[in-house]
Amino acid sequence: MPKQSGDGLGRFLHPSPHAATAHGVTIGTPRLYEVASALLGLRRRAVYRRLIEAAPVQPGDRVLDIGCGPGFFTRLLAEAVGPGGTVVGVDAAPEMVAYADRRARGLGNCRFQVGAAESLPFEPASFDVVVSSLMLHHLPDAERPRAFQEMRRVLTPGGRVLVADVRVPGQGHGWRLVLALSGLSGMARHAPALEPLAAAAGFREIRLGDASRWLRYVRAAAA
Repeated sequence: MPKQSGDGLGRFLHPSPHAATAHGVTIGTPRLYEVASALLGLRRRAVYRRLIEAAPVQPGDRVLDIGCGPGFFTRLLAEAVGPGGTVVGVDAAPEMVAYADRRARGLGNCRFQVGAAESLPFEPASFDVVVSSLMLHHLPDAERPRAFQEMRRVLTPGGRVLVADVRVPGQGHGWRLVLALSGLSGMARHAPALEPLAAAAGFREIRLGDASRWLRYVRAAAA
């Protein structure tokens, strides 16, 4: 998953030397990433279950998780699709993929591989659902439309996409202090408007929603 060093979680982490798989810098410290995510309140099971319901992810679905990081969301998705479904998590950092794969041992319907959002290593119409959380703001502006186009390409006709990213929950001095101390302000500054990107990629039935006070998502369907 491409990461901008010094932005959001990047202040806690170290860039990986393996940056050739995607545009930007990848994070190669998965254990520290998980700790930082938990401290910032971004790794809450209830929040990700709301995303699963919003997609919606159903038993038997084939799901792709783009920018899977250490695989927390991916493992929850594997529970949701059940033994009749499959989930693939992709990340641009080989260290993240190796760590996620170790954490998912015993889950026969879940696998991980290295891959970049703007150049997915899958055939067209390979998945029923594509999800991505807290990844898009790390991509360069020029690559974000390409990432949405790739999501549409790998979806079956009528397949669903759900992309979630950071939002600013409120105004005032109190919120600004919370954002600054948590590091979420840096992430929010780079978070793009999701609806125009989905529309430009040709998705339909576009809807916006909030999974938490910090996390906004766009949900849409492939034509």
